[in-house]
Amino acid sequence: MAVLELEDVSVTYRSAEGAVPAVRGVSLSVDAGRSLGLAGESGSGKTSVTSTVLRLLPKSATVTGRVLLEGEDVLTMKWGRLRAVRWATASVVFQGAMHALNPVQRVGHQIAEPIRLHEKSVSEPTARKRVGELLEQVGLPSRVAQSYPHQLSGGQKQRVMIAMALACGPKLIVADEPTTALDVMVQQQVLGVLADRVQDLGLAMVFISHDLSVLASACDDLAVMYAGQVVEQGPSDQVFDDAHHPYSRALGGAYPRIGDLRFRYAPSGLPGDPPFPGEAPSGCAFHPRCPQAREVCATTDVELRPSGERRWSSCLFAPEVGT
Repeated sequence: MAVLELEDVSVTYRSAEGAVPAVRGVSLSVDAGRSLGLAGESGSGKTSVTSTVLRLLPKSATVTGRVLLEGEDVLTMKWGRLRAVRWATASVVFQGAMHALNPVQRVGHQIAEPIRLHEKSVSEPTARKRVGELLEQVGLPSRVAQSYPHQLSGGQKQRVMIAMALACGPKLIVADEPTTALDVMVQQQVLGVLADRVQDLGLAMVFISHDLSVLASACDDLAVMYAGQVVEQGPSDQVFDDAHHPYSRALGGAYPRIGDLRFRYAPSGLPGDPPFPGEAPSGCAFHPRCPQAREVCATTDVELRPSGERRWSSCLFAPEVGT
């Protein structure tokens, strides 16, 4: 059963210049015990999509479609119900733990806060005990609970954020680029913690990153976004190693792969910039930057279509099913 289902979700922001469509008709689903990686350059709509899950978008945003969390539409929830769902059913690991943590509160107090808010019957000693257990689950000693954020390294702070996200036993975790500011070794450790929690606890996870190689190693499935739309989706190893959309191929080629002779000299780049939200070109939005674009790409709108077993692509020239 899908823990999270997005059905034809669109997000439009109001601005002084008019309506700005940031997300256009995205449909995704994540089952319990599985992880979905959401990739794309800055401005592709990744964070806007996942912010709809717990209605974290600003008031200037209008959302259409359906966001089903265990079958219940988040977009129609009343405020009291939404408060009950946040942390307890779905939680978020934010990018930049130093900014997400309160600098004048000990981390143990911050992890215990959602427990005490959602479980009124839990005593303070019980909450403290659970905080210690949560810290140990993410590979930190329980004594870290007495530390302030500035006393911890970047990797330790990120683990504290994961412990906080797990505090109320959610069914879904949204990780918004949680490893961006970390060095490679610590990044791998944090990824391992997240992957272990998905497997051990049977969670569903949505992992956001611009780095396709990170997502391929951490997630079961990948969805690649460009100009507010999903342009390719499928099993992570297949999308990374044999992309069916030129944008996915270019995104994967931007990062070196140790031992792969195709990356012997330097990663390949992609000229140009993604379109500003609301200014996507006609036809395939990627065609002005696509090295394989043809005349038909500028005039033909292409939606996601099957391009293999459990695979979808919006490229006109993607392999057909069974080829």
